[in-house]
Amino acid sequence: MKLARHLNARLVANIARPRLGSSRYISSYLDLSEEHQMIRDMSRQFAETELMPIAGDIDKDHLFPANAVKQLGELGLMGVSVSEDYGGAGMDYLAYALAVEEISRGCASTGVIMSVNNSLYCGPVEKFGTAAQKEEHLTPYANGSKLGCFGLSEPGNGSDAAAAATTASQDALSGEWTLNGTKAWITNAHEAEKAVVFATTDRSLPGSKAISAFVVPMDLPGFSLGAKEDKLGIRGSSTANLILENVKLPKEALLGKQGDGFKIAMMTLDAGRIGIASQALGIAQASLDCATKYALERHSFGKPISSLYAIQEKLSGMACRLEAARLLTWRACLLKVAHFET
Repeated sequence: MKLARHLNARLVANIARPRLGSSRYISSYLDLSEEHQMIRDMSRQFAETELMPIAGDIDKDHLFPANAVKQLGELGLMGVSVSEDYGGAGMDYLAYALAVEEISRGCASTGVIMSVNNSLYCGPVEKFGTAAQKEEHLTPYANGSKLGCFGLSEPGNGSDAAAAATTASQDALSGEWTLNGTKAWITNAHEAEKAVVFATTDRSLPGSKAISAFVVPMDLPGFSLGAKEDKLGIRGSSTANLILENVKLPKEALLGKQGDGFKIAMMTLDAGRIGIASQALGIAQASLDCATKYALERHSFGKPISSLYAIQEKLSGMACRLEAARLLTWRACLLKVAHFET
């Protein structure tokens, strides 16, 4: 945690608001600032020592990496870009992308757990929540004490944010909200304690104006979970339905203004895609590492197959595509930091 705090101070001083021009010149790890290299190295060391030895068992046996997630919180990696005022690390989105890639390289399940909590739960609560909402619904999640999730997708509508079948009706006297509906394929469902949920609040309005967002505690009466999906991979992270049957919420549970749900969802997903890209980079790097190791160790006709041109071409092509994707992801991060639309 001391290292994370040290990094925070230097990041804020040196790269909190880089100019757009600076985002055009990162072409390799050597071009990263010292602070960004430090957060990458810290995350890589954690992944190699704490995650890689258990990643196979986590995926094979559907094990939630609770201890690893707790340690990530202590390192400041469960709320990387969240303000320190609310328990986060106060770093920028390039630091976040570097950390997610390295964690995902060590364990894809831990990477997606970290990414969803950072960008899909903490992100919208910090950007659109009131000071009171942030204190209650953000701080324990940004510091890693608790885990959040994001309830947008539905069985019949996919991720179409303007077509939510889940409804939220408000009592005219008390202002209390009643939510009904089902959210599908929700990452962190069985481990999360709160969810950002999107629901239709006014069917008389066009789709994009009819949706509102709510912060929903998952232990409320009427809130239940579906069975865990039996996925092909990333099985240490639970994926399941959120089922809401007459779930009662106080009026203060509304995130942002009524009718802002579509905007909140789109802005959240824009940032979330950087996290997803970083997860993919980590998984791809781990795959390339495995392929290279095998090519060096596997012998055919008395020599390693890495000496064969066909294998060299395949590995170099993989490395080239991976590096191109990495640089594009970094560019997206710096554009976001510089407050330009991507």
